[in-house]
Amino acid sequence: MMRNPNSLTFTGFMDGVKRRNKGQTEFHQAVAEWAHDVIPFVNENPHYQDHNLSERMTEPDRVIMFRVTWLDDDGRIRVNKGYRVQQSNAIGPYKGGLRFHPSVSLSVLKFLAFEQVFKNSLTGLPMGGAKGGSNFNPKGKSDGEIMRFCHAFMCELYRHIGPFTDVPAGDIGVGGREISYLFGQYKRLTNQFTGVLTGKGLSFGGSEIRVEATGYGTIYFMEDMLRHQKQDIEGKTCLVSGSGNVAIYATEKLIQHGAKPVTLSDSSGFIHDPDGITKKKLKWVKNLKEVRYGRISEYADEFGCEFYPGQRPWSVPCDLAFPCATQNEVNGEEAATLVKNGCIGVAEGANMGSDNDAIAVFRKAKILYGPPKAANAGGVAVSGLEMAQNSMRMSWTRKELNDHLGEIMKGIHERCVEYGSEKGGYVDYVRGANIAGFKKVADALISFGAV
Repeated sequence: MMRNPNSLTFTGFMDGVKRRNKGQTEFHQAVAEWAHDVIPFVNENPHYQDHNLSERMTEPDRVIMFRVTWLDDDGRIRVNKGYRVQQSNAIGPYKGGLRFHPSVSLSVLKFLAFEQVFKNSLTGLPMGGAKGGSNFNPKGKSDGEIMRFCHAFMCELYRHIGPFTDVPAGDIGVGGREISYLFGQYKRLTNQFTGVLTGKGLSFGGSEIRVEATGYGTIYFMEDMLRHQKQDIEGKTCLVSGSGNVAIYATEKLIQHGAKPVTLSDSSGFIHDPDGITKKKLKWVKNLKEVRYGRISEYADEFGCEFYPGQRPWSVPCDLAFPCATQNEVNGEEAATLVKNGCIGVAEGANMGSDNDAIAVFRKAKILYGPPKAANAGGVAVSGLEMAQNSMRMSWTRKELNDHLGEIMKGIHERCVEYGSEKGGYVDYVRGANIAGFKKVADALISFGAV
């Protein structure tokens, strides 16, 4: 049997990606995780071989880079870098968050935009993928400085976005306050009141449960995985990393559904509360993180448990683990420790929370593993629902949106099962998510021709 000249090898493909995107290690990592499953699928399906889809999907439609000049409270002119990576609009307008953090770089944003394409595809909603942001750090800045930065940032970004072009949302460092400043400036510059940003305040077009959606959706996905194995989340001991929105609301949903979360963390370390984080304790954490902007170590002092400085929680025995902080927070050694200690399931609330060595450990052990493009798609799903509400000039209730979110996560799970099922009943959710996400975008690109 002759080899199709358009078939690919993983090594050859990744050599090309690295050559075209020198030094962009985060982007290389994201593409490698995806290509591990997609390239064999393309080679097995001649329909996809003749369109150079893999290379087309790894090249952004466009990358916009710009200077952001703003005044601090002392009247000094400050300069930051701004970015928007518009990866693909094959199935809908570009959609993805804005991140304000010192770690923001082109590599980080390209990895996030690439993941966003397939995450959005999995939701079943008509949304393309993008990501943007700046190396601006909101921490320690006054409200006035953040407002002036957001206004300056939007003075350039507004040229490249719109309700039918690109609809940004929040991400790390960009919450309700920043979205409000950005939206106000967009409205001023364009003289239009449109659904150009999601994560807005409820008083001007925002959606219920948007803040909670990523954390809630992560737990719903884990419940779907457990249910598929005829198991239940109730009574399970759970590790949660992070203490931002995703971690807080994942913990809230775990408590509501009868699980026992025992850890939270931030960049200073993690707390372990063997008695379990209760509804009352979580309310205290919300005040700590959302009002006082304190450190998680204060929880240990308040509730009499252990704080482990400079460490991550993955050494604590558990049934389920939820990385909800940032990328590459679980490595191969930590993944092996989780498996050894009896962990039966991991669902990623953070983007690329586990590195590729850790993912290999989870897949080899055949534990339940929900990759980020599937497990944390709840946030962008509700962003898509906010876009729909804005277009229709109406609002759904919390219950309606929560029901929609549950159904979307269920649909994502079903698509992963369809393409990730193996003999013996095991589901490789990484493979399922990668192929299901790829297939919808690929079919659209083929339909468009060589564009």
